[in-house]
Amino acid sequence: MNTIQPAVQVTDLTVAYREKPVLWDIDLNVPAGVLMGVVGPNGAGKTTLIRAILGLVRVSAGQALIYGRPYAEQRRLVAYVPQRNSVDWDFPTSVLDVVMMGRYGALGWFRRPGRREREQALMALERVGMHEFARRQISQLSGGQQQRVFLARALVQDAHVYFMDEPFQGVDATTERAIVGLLQELRSAGKTVVVVHHDLQTVPEYFDYVTLLNVRVVASGPVAEVFTESALRATYGGQIAFLNGREIPGRLQDAQMGMAAST
Repeated sequence: MNTIQPAVQVTDLTVAYREKPVLWDIDLNVPAGVLMGVVGPNGAGKTTLIRAILGLVRVSAGQALIYGRPYAEQRRLVAYVPQRNSVDWDFPTSVLDVVMMGRYGALGWFRRPGRREREQALMALERVGMHEFARRQISQLSGGQQQRVFLARALVQDAHVYFMDEPFQGVDATTERAIVGLLQELRSAGKTVVVVHHDLQTVPEYFDYVTLLNVRVVASGPVAEVFTESALRATYGGQIAFLNGREIPGRLQDAQMGMAAST
């Protein structure tokens, strides 16, 4: 894989709902092998950006490419973890079956998962600390456990690019630390990980790249370069809180603004 070519390249992308722009003229390059957080206020278009890249929403203008080609041609290189609240958890299936679904793209629709796929799924569950729950119904798990299962399903795809929409939403501190560790392992293995995230306090700790988004891209690049007070003020309209000797939006403000909403 050519590491000079961006893993994700978005050019002149616009998405509108009922003629109201949700994303406007987005240009974004995500280098291969980075762990990028996508942050911004409620209504900024963070979820919509991922869904547009994956062809899940209609694009009014522009394009998105995965390693130089449309997602439709590169879907085997991509894994996607949606927001947990967008999934029907009452669907009657086991944890192991959910994870094995991650192998369907490689198998095709006419081959059933076999012993090898089962072993891969069990190994992925082991990595997220859910091996003992393999036979459990997915609906019987806690929110944090369900999130771990969906992460295992993404891991078993052995993708090159991972998109994750609020993977820390509704999980406890232990699960969050476990997920962060896995994401950093993926980056160390040369994978590209793009994460919609709302807690700006943890951005410097979790990510090496960040995109600040508010309908338009305000700034994007290495955290050390673009995660600045001026860029944050431009992204959040000056609504910031003082934290650890620097002014950045914090958990309280994000909660007040309803950051958990799908935008």
